[in-house]
Amino acid sequence: MHKAKKHFGQHFLHEASIIERIVCAIDPRPGQHVVEIGPGQGAITIPLLRRTGALTVIELDRDLVGPLAARAAEAGTLRIVQADVLGVDFTALAAAAPIRLVGNLPYNISSPILFHALEHAAAITDMHFMLQKEVVDRMAAPPGSKVYGRLSVILQAHCVVTPLLKVPPGAFQPPPKVDSAVVRLLPRPRDAVGIHDQAVFAAVVKAAFAQRRKTLRNALSQVCAAPAMEAVDISPGARAETVAVQAYIRLANHLALHPDQDAHPTPPAPAAADPSAG
Repeated sequence: MHKAKKHFGQHFLHEASIIERIVCAIDPRPGQHVVEIGPGQGAITIPLLRRTGALTVIELDRDLVGPLAARAAEAGTLRIVQADVLGVDFTALAAAAPIRLVGNLPYNISSPILFHALEHAAAITDMHFMLQKEVVDRMAAPPGSKVYGRLSVILQAHCVVTPLLKVPPGAFQPPPKVDSAVVRLLPRPRDAVGIHDQAVFAAVVKAAFAQRRKTLRNALSQVCAAPAMEAVDISPGARAETVAVQAYIRLANHLALHPDQDAHPTPPAPAAADPSAG
């Protein structure tokens, strides 16, 4: 039996009732182009494959590839991409048809994987991921929540985020030290997102939450001046966690169209970073 490797963040799902609920939530159909990240020992892979007839999986651990291929042989056609998911071009995988992404994401690199998937959102129909529950809470948090932050704003700007079910540690082997949860991400059409310049938007959101105890007047001092915020109905005295996603989009779009307003004339002295930022 394969022993879970800590450096890969491996926790193998084994609880049959949880597996059934996840597969039902995904609701895969024959002919759909489903891509699974981190199939592990195939707990979700095999039932997905039986429903679709063909499946692509991305697995970094080469020791899992052979056993997985053997298990899948009777269920359908399995294509295994042995690679680091952060280096996989999802748009290229979707050359023939848009893909549906699923996966039990390694908790130590879940945010980088989410941001990587967003870069290819135009090629993705939907995403169903198992993550640490704390991360799912942050992904879906509304403005005003203590856990509303950069991850919340970036993901909600590009996707409809829907938490689906909580998964206890005992559903895995070995059990993680935290609760997990399954979340659905439904990418918004590009014209519905309405962000003129993704780099400007990312810079605004990152700066706003880098020191979340500061007012936006101070937190965004290296990005824009107070008049730019006021021009899009954001109070410079507000704090980052109180500002809605659409307001950040309005500010980023304003700065993209008026680059002369992207700097504060007299930046305040730097302060120590808030370790709770994000």
